[in-house]
Amino acid sequence: MIHHLKGRLIEKNPTHVIVECGGVGYFVNISLNTFSKLPEDESISIFTHLQVKEDSHTLYGFIEKSEREIFRLLISVSGIGSSIARTMLSSLSPLQIRDAIANGDVAIIQSVKGIGAKTAQRVILDLRDKVLKVYDIDEVSLNANNTNKDEALSALEVLGFARKQAERVVDKVLAQDASISVEEIIKLALKNL
Repeated sequence: MIHHLKGRLIEKNPTHVIVECGGVGYFVNISLNTFSKLPEDESISIFTHLQVKEDSHTLYGFIEKSEREIFRLLISVSGIGSSIARTMLSSLSPLQIRDAIANGDVAIIQSVKGIGAKTAQRVILDLRDKVLKVYDIDEVSLNANNTNKDEALSALEVLGFARKQAERVVDKVLAQDASISVEEIIKLALKNL
C-alpha cells in the first residue's frame, strides 16, 4: 500500500526513523544495514513495506529495493516473522543472505541470533529456487570455489573424515590456491588429514 516515503528525516535511531511527509510523521522500523546507509542530510527517500495485522499497522523501511525484496522473501517463510527478518538484515547484508540461500549455506543463516538449524534449513529450502530465479543466478555460475569446496567436503565426509576437521584443512588448501580443481583439493586435503 505504501511503496516509499520521500520527505524530511526528523529522527534517526539504529532501530527506527521518523520521516515527515506532507506534515505527517511516519514511524518506520529499519535494520542496522539501512541505518548505516542513511544519508546525513535531512532529505530522505526510503522504500517501505507495510505489515497489517489485526491489532497493528507496522511500517518497515529500507534504503535499497534489494533489501526490501529479501525482507519480503524472508517473511514468506513459515516461522520467520518480521522481527527475525529484520534481525537477519541487521546481522548480514542483503547480498550475504542472498548468496547464503543460493549456495545452501546453512551455517551463515544459522549464525543469526534466534535462528536454529531447522529454521535455517527451511529458509534455504523455501527460498533457494525463488532467489535463483528472481536474481537470475545460474546455479553453475555460483561461486565456483564454494562449489568445489562443498564437493571436496562431501567426498571427504564419505571417506570418513569429520566435517569440521575436513573444512579447516580444505580452507587452508584453498587459501594457498583458490583456483584448483575438486580433485586437487581432495588430494591435498588427504595429505594434511
